[in-house]
Amino acid sequence: MDDLSRDLSPADDEDSPRAPRGIQSVEVGGQLLKVLARTGRRMALKDLARAAYMTPAKAHPYLVSFGKLGLIEQDAVSGHYGLGPLAMQLGLISLQQVDPVRLAIAELPALAQRIGYTVSASVWGDSGPTIIRVEEGPTAVYVAMRHGTTASVRHTATGKVFAAFGPRERTEAALAADGHAGALDDPAFAAELDAVRTHQVAEVTDQLLPGISALATPVFDGFGQLVLCLAVIGPSATLRTGPDSAAAGHLRDTARSLSQRLGAPTSA
Repeated sequence: MDDLSRDLSPADDEDSPRAPRGIQSVEVGGQLLKVLARTGRRMALKDLARAAYMTPAKAHPYLVSFGKLGLIEQDAVSGHYGLGPLAMQLGLISLQQVDPVRLAIAELPALAQRIGYTVSASVWGDSGPTIIRVEEGPTAVYVAMRHGTTASVRHTATGKVFAAFGPRERTEAALAADGHAGALDDPAFAAELDAVRTHQVAEVTDQLLPGISALATPVFDGFGQLVLCLAVIGPSATLRTGPDSAAAGHLRDTARSLSQRLGAPTSA
């Protein structure tokens, strides 16, 4: 039996219909890379191995090979391991190839079906939060929401997400242009934005339009910057809001997946 055959995952052999063939040793060693990417810091061998659910003796040969490839490097003073130059190059190239808008738009149809209401994606445009895509859900919403519509920073869920996570100076200028100068210093609005940061979701009920509610959540890139916002809108009578609602959960799950694909750190 050759080395390749020995390394084939038992679940991935020719008789298994569930998954394509893979190299088990690569998958095992890859756990070390995942740990370093997740923690974002250099780690001692024993801590790195433990986090990857293996012994130091088992982890060390993988680290040696990864070091030769440039995926991992060892600090000469502390002996701790961190991601190497090749890993950095791969990450930068990946970020250059990813289009957050394209990724988000592709997720909207399935998201609308899961939530059951109309969903949208927005970015910050010349005049503030701007809707770039609307996907109608099974429940009709009779609101003039279309591509290119600018959302109120003060009175929409989408606007509150950008206010909570965007640059303060930019937000202040948009609020002032909207007739809400100094709103960031309003204790009530500041408390709303703190809640958005805590729960990763903004909500409005009958605030801008009577009978209409909405939820919104942020999507971040690999540098921790807000790149776009996902939102759902529906009748207040049937769309349950709140950070623990089913709709909020679906929004956050999709946003978290998109953020991870854009290079944002995964949760431990």
